[in-house]
Amino acid sequence: MQTTIKSPVSFEGSGLHSGASARLRVVPADCDSGIVFRRVDLAPAVCELPARWDLVDQSPLCTRLVNAHGTSVATVEHIMAALVGCGIHNAIVEVDGPEVPILDGSSALFVQGILSKGVWAQHRPVKALKVLKPVEVHRGEAWARLRPHNTLLLEFGIEFEDAAIGVQKKTLNMSNGSFVRELSDSRTFCRKADIDSMRANGLALGGTLENAVVVDGEKILSPGGLRHRDEAVRHKMLDALGDLGLAGSPILGHYQGFRAGHALTNDLLRALFDRTDAFEMVECDSEMSSRLPGAGVHWGEIPKVA
Repeated sequence: MQTTIKSPVSFEGSGLHSGASARLRVVPADCDSGIVFRRVDLAPAVCELPARWDLVDQSPLCTRLVNAHGTSVATVEHIMAALVGCGIHNAIVEVDGPEVPILDGSSALFVQGILSKGVWAQHRPVKALKVLKPVEVHRGEAWARLRPHNTLLLEFGIEFEDAAIGVQKKTLNMSNGSFVRELSDSRTFCRKADIDSMRANGLALGGTLENAVVVDGEKILSPGGLRHRDEAVRHKMLDALGDLGLAGSPILGHYQGFRAGHALTNDLLRALFDRTDAFEMVECDSEMSSRLPGAGVHWGEIPKVA
């Protein structure tokens, strides 16, 4: 069955790029609503932004939604990953400004909040997007691909000059709560050399050593070091799950990304929806539902975050 959160949960922090204070509340929604962002600081006629691939205003550093009225909300990928990874299909995400709070730079606190309220089974079957044929996109050396698979399988590779990151690869099946256990606490990361450039361009104004992993060559500058030896590639997979959530339905397919970012994953969804022969929408029975992200996840699977 489709699901929503049992009762509202609130979060407060600052925006990673704007540095402005931000409050967010996830509230239950009716069947077939999907995930909808709502700017509660704006008039009802212009405030809603469905979490959908075709509303993405592409950026290399975050995922930003913009509706026909010009209303926007940025850095939606971590809350989207938490909702997808907890198996939430319908929810209203209320935000009081143009950016989602970054919290600790991962999805862990969003996951904790969602699971503390519980997941509510609704009365209609969930429909999944089943990939039928390979679809692939490229930008320079970066590429992303979707292929047929009976679960959502994520595979990612990164290469960085900084020895603290280097070359990392990982593959994970997203069924059986693996997002919550394996990816949800992995934080966004950046190179120290890039910080001054981003801030000069009005970005990363809310970034700190507590809400991002900052690397400089072989050094990890953030207090406490890494949560995982391969935290960087895990976070890229977290981002990919959140961005794939903008398909509007759970995906059954094998996602592969190499040096891919937000814009390239959005390119992939656009290419997929341009190919009506490459996918079909299927109504999930209980066996198929058990293979979707978040199925059967429970509180005990949340990693302990410092």
